[in-house]
Amino acid sequence: MKKLINNPEHVVEEMLEGMVAAFPGYVRKLEGFNVIVRADAPIKGKVGLVSGGGSGHEPSHAGFVGKGMLDAGVAGAVFTSPTPDQIFEAVKAVDGGAGVLLIIKNYTGDVMNFEMAGEMAEMEGIKVAKVVVNDDVAVENSTYTTGRRGIAGTVFVHKIAGAKAQAGGTLEEVKTVAEKVIANVRSMGMALTPCVVPAAGKPTFTLAEDEMEIGMGIHGEPGTMRTKIMKADEIVEHLMSKILTDLPYKPGDEVAVMINGLGATPIMEQFIMNNKVNKILKEKGIKVHRTYIGEYMTSLEMAGASITLLKLDEELKNLLDAPADTPAFRQF
Repeated sequence: MKKLINNPEHVVEEMLEGMVAAFPGYVRKLEGFNVIVRADAPIKGKVGLVSGGGSGHEPSHAGFVGKGMLDAGVAGAVFTSPTPDQIFEAVKAVDGGAGVLLIIKNYTGDVMNFEMAGEMAEMEGIKVAKVVVNDDVAVENSTYTTGRRGIAGTVFVHKIAGAKAQAGGTLEEVKTVAEKVIANVRSMGMALTPCVVPAAGKPTFTLAEDEMEIGMGIHGEPGTMRTKIMKADEIVEHLMSKILTDLPYKPGDEVAVMINGLGATPIMEQFIMNNKVNKILKEKGIKVHRTYIGEYMTSLEMAGASITLLKLDEELKNLLDAPADTPAFRQF
């Protein structure tokens, strides 16, 4: 294992401290907790947005803390759900009196711990609502979930719910638009190589040099097919066929596209994937409103990528287009 770390037990804390050192005008770290909040939190009268999960998916989630997106990102140990007390501290830190929305990826530990934290906050008199993201069309249930996993489509929930909260939406309004995003976002990924969790020191799964995994999760959970490596266009065709058959898309629909690298896939290869995505959408008469390419929901140094489509209406387009200014997502 070759990694640029000091001590496997300190990677999360040192990472967050490094982030704060890089972006002091954007974020600060709560004393004693691996929680990143907006530098200006809490914001009086604004709904607070809290998300998080195991570390190793950077820039998710702390990288999306800032104006127009999240108010707090809670970082568990690598590939491990954050604890309820961490999440509770985040909720308290960002509550400006208008309530707090918890945006949870559908993993059993995350759902359980965020719900416990929400109950703790409500006992303190804080209004809390929650949404659970389940955009991965690869499998109906997985190693760590009942129901579909939440993966890169979660970033669109951060963006659009964040824009609604920034515009002064109520807790109910922010939750409603977050649920609309969840109903219209679909993703699927593939891996060429596994990653190595620092504390484990060995690959999370094994793949032969000429193999790839289709539909795996962001922690390396089993996918739907292990096969010989295919050409990029063939991979995209497979992923898009699963995504496009999961919603009733029709000619004239508009979508946002996200090509999300998993940590070790060059931008060159992500653009090659996007080239085929665009050809497929054009053939079907589906218009691309915006495209996002880069690393949004990674899996340490895993090679591979996911494709996300968000079906848009006028409300979602307007909120997607709204400005955002965070360490890892800037749109003006």
